[in-house]
Amino acid sequence: MAQPQEFPFNIMDVAELLHLHIRRRQADSVYADCPICGDKRGKMNINFAKNLWRCNYCNEGGGMLSLYGKVYGISNSEAYREICDTLQNGLTAPEYTAKVLPEQTAIEQSVLASPQEIHQTFSMLLELLTLTPQHRKHLREVRGLTDEQIERLGYKSTPPFYLCRSLAQKLRSRGCKVEGVPGFYVGKDDKWTVNFNSVTAGIIIPAKGIDGMIRGAQIRLDTPIREQESDPDKSGTKYLWLSSASKKRGVSSGSPVHFVGDPFARVVYVTEGLLKADVAHFLMDRSFAATAGANNVNKLDMLFALLAANGTEVIIEAEDMDKYHNAAVSKGASKIYLMARSHGLECRRLTWDPNYKGIDDWQLAMRQKKEQRDVSQMNFRTRFVCGLCSFDAISEEIAAWHERNICSSTLHDHLGLSEQEYARFLRDGDAALEQYLLSLRAQQCFRIYQPDVSEGKAADFAFGGIRALQKAGYEQPPASEYALVYEGALVCEVQQDDAIRLKLVAARYSGELPADYHGRSVSPSTVIEFFDENGRRYFYCDGNDKFLPVKFSPKLAKDKRERH
Repeated sequence: MAQPQEFPFNIMDVAELLHLHIRRRQADSVYADCPICGDKRGKMNINFAKNLWRCNYCNEGGGMLSLYGKVYGISNSEAYREICDTLQNGLTAPEYTAKVLPEQTAIEQSVLASPQEIHQTFSMLLELLTLTPQHRKHLREVRGLTDEQIERLGYKSTPPFYLCRSLAQKLRSRGCKVEGVPGFYVGKDDKWTVNFNSVTAGIIIPAKGIDGMIRGAQIRLDTPIREQESDPDKSGTKYLWLSSASKKRGVSSGSPVHFVGDPFARVVYVTEGLLKADVAHFLMDRSFAATAGANNVNKLDMLFALLAANGTEVIIEAEDMDKYHNAAVSKGASKIYLMARSHGLECRRLTWDPNYKGIDDWQLAMRQKKEQRDVSQMNFRTRFVCGLCSFDAISEEIAAWHERNICSSTLHDHLGLSEQEYARFLRDGDAALEQYLLSLRAQQCFRIYQPDVSEGKAADFAFGGIRALQKAGYEQPPASEYALVYEGALVCEVQQDDAIRLKLVAARYSGELPADYHGRSVSPSTVIEFFDENGRRYFYCDGNDKFLPVKFSPKLAKDKRERH
């Protein structure tokens, strides 16, 4: 069977074969009548960017082969052959009869409780719950939070299903209202319960308003939920709102905006994801607003109005870095700008090292790198040969070794010298060793090219590895979509090969960048050019310090370096 990128057709070709009635069109999808259940209200979403479909009425969905296959009751492999034959011969797919589903009866819903009632119920619910050691370990070791911060945020673990009804009873007995509170509903036994189960087990993340009151809760799932025939490159749904909209006398979460920090702050950052905002808040000591997703930004409008009244002046858009190549995320980020400006707020875009998708990942990595630099430094030999220090630094290193009384290593190990180099140093002195080490130096000239994402432009493969480049339809990186961002020379050792030199360039131009460097951190999709007496060589960053040789036409690239 052909892989998705090898199909000689797309889902819109299948939709045309089936003569689907398209009701609405969006940037990356359309809504059409469903050929499976026969619904005529345009409930079926066809995402032509991902070649996926789903009917919001009958809940059927999948890839483009399953769309054709379910209509005619055949397998995906049979569907593939029929679609190819039909398209190649200019034929029309045979007539089909859609199933007629019985009308679904509306589920009785409750009216959303007041903010004060929701806050009281959720506060009491969280007091009744605990945080498992496994979840605490994740928050501490992976997210970088301290125990004190975890307690302040109020994170808890979801309870087992069999405790849900008793939890609702306890809350009611303590004067808490459960009707109209997201997540609570009336079960089959006509008793109030709360919507926790084994499939949605995970960490409860309270969503708080600008007034500090809890408006709802998200669950970070222990096991992401993946739908059948979903994109294999996606891990599945990781976060769910605690909601009871599909239950008797339940209510929707409403996807409230989350706020953490000072409600009177002059500068407020906006990102997607409640947990991400909480972590970034503590790492940066800044105020954050968070939505549940990049597209779910409409409710920021009311928050911006309140912030403007409180004295906030600047909104920093800090959506994930895929805003440069994901149309949906980019569209959501643009809405943030428009909303902020409509309330008289200045809005700026925050861009960081593209090796890290979210602002929390980036900030945590920066903290870890700083800690590593504090406890581990390159030895003298490496620093000197690479031009990072003068030869005089050897005296400081020798004095430091004696002061620390390091018995676990010899002095020549501490300096990074081989036994022969150290013997030369003892026999011939400083000048001889300096001249010898200088003879080991080589200079590697290089240029760095990166996808041009200025002015809202974004290449499909930007910040992606070689697979993303190929998926976008390129065998080699298209230089016309790149910009030259830096040209320099690397001091390195003569015997170092291109692989080591590429890693040195990537390390030097990642994280904290020099003032004269006008690009982003070296990350997937960056192209590095080496040029010397051996000619020009080009390498594509595939991620994790992996570089692949490629062909590149530098004359087609723009020059984004600052000109003086």
